[in-house]
Amino acid sequence: MQAGTIQVNRRDYRVPSSPLVVICVDGCETDYISEAVKAGVAPNLERMIGTGAMFAADCVVPSFTNPNNLSIVTGAPPSVHGICGNYFYDRDADGGRGAEVMMNDPKYLRAPTILAAFAGRGAKVVVITAKDKLRKLLGHGMRGICFSSEKAAEATRAENGIDGVPALVGMAVPSVYSAELSEFVFAAGVKLMRTQRPDIMYLSTTDYVQHKAAPGAPAANAFYAMMDRYLGELDATGALIALTADHGMNAKHGADGKPNVIYLQDLLDAWLGAGAARVILPITDPYVVHHGALGSFATVYLTPDPNVTARIAALPGMERVLSREEACRAFELPPDRVGEIVAVSRKDTVIGTSAARHDLSGLTEPLRSHGGVSEQKVPLIVNRKVSGLAPGRKLRNFDAFDLVLNHAN
Repeated sequence: MQAGTIQVNRRDYRVPSSPLVVICVDGCETDYISEAVKAGVAPNLERMIGTGAMFAADCVVPSFTNPNNLSIVTGAPPSVHGICGNYFYDRDADGGRGAEVMMNDPKYLRAPTILAAFAGRGAKVVVITAKDKLRKLLGHGMRGICFSSEKAAEATRAENGIDGVPALVGMAVPSVYSAELSEFVFAAGVKLMRTQRPDIMYLSTTDYVQHKAAPGAPAANAFYAMMDRYLGELDATGALIALTADHGMNAKHGADGKPNVIYLQDLLDAWLGAGAARVILPITDPYVVHHGALGSFATVYLTPDPNVTARIAALPGMERVLSREEACRAFELPPDRVGEIVAVSRKDTVIGTSAARHDLSGLTEPLRSHGGVSEQKVPLIVNRKVSGLAPGRKLRNFDAFDLVLNHAN
């Protein structure tokens, strides 16, 4: 690519002079990294932080996968790109009758991505994500290679810009519920960086391990040791690297190990009558075994009633209950994709719909989850020194491309 800048969603980005790798580590609160460094299993991360830069950044709320990955690749909040959950209530679906749907179709994306913009200028772009739910959103409008670990065996040149991925990587396609699904992302990224040397690469992992293991636990340190090895290999290629997360993770259970759950749909049905209100959980996706579709953020569709808002706010374990207008201002959300009420639970509590609708049989360890303000703090690491930041600037995870392209030395 020719040197210069490119503007995307009112932000200017310099064309990289070295290959650029931006990594979103799903569910990675800073403590996972600090504990892995302390245990001596992440020497490359320790070196990158020492010779580069590490910041505390805020992710997007709701602190879920789809809104934050799309914020990172657009450099903008959900109020701009439109993706405000993994799942939402589409009022226009089903002939205007409305339907609860996954928000993984590119038709819901309202802004161009940095990836597509650079590809349009001739950059060689590679996108690898663990779960297929993100692939079409991340790759929308982009010429280049774009595939998921989950569906790597099905990748074709026509659909994904590449075929024969498992043979290229030298790994069989792992289970979607495994640490290896994320390892496949890193292994594929290293292999493609060595063989094709793309200009820009975006890697996005899964939080299967973080849902099960706290920072410093053996399984967590093993995961970060694995990641560290691949980061060392990517760094050795001379690539610029920016690493951040889509959200943090917290324990959501009591001393007895049972989940702390507010079943909000059951309560509203009891208060108002069945069908008077609809609770939507934006954490919902096809992969609920490790979290049971329980997170710390919900939106409620009903005729506005200040008494209902107050009753929800008074529930034990609830942190913030806001009107649509208040929530959209506070969290930079698109108003037409949010209910009349937004409820955010505390650090140790999750929100459900009806108890009968949540299958918790897959929770083999005490519940860890995310979604609220309490999971908003995430790391933002660059493997080069950073300069030129405005004093006191509050960084967001979606500043990753700006930081590494415009401020890294």
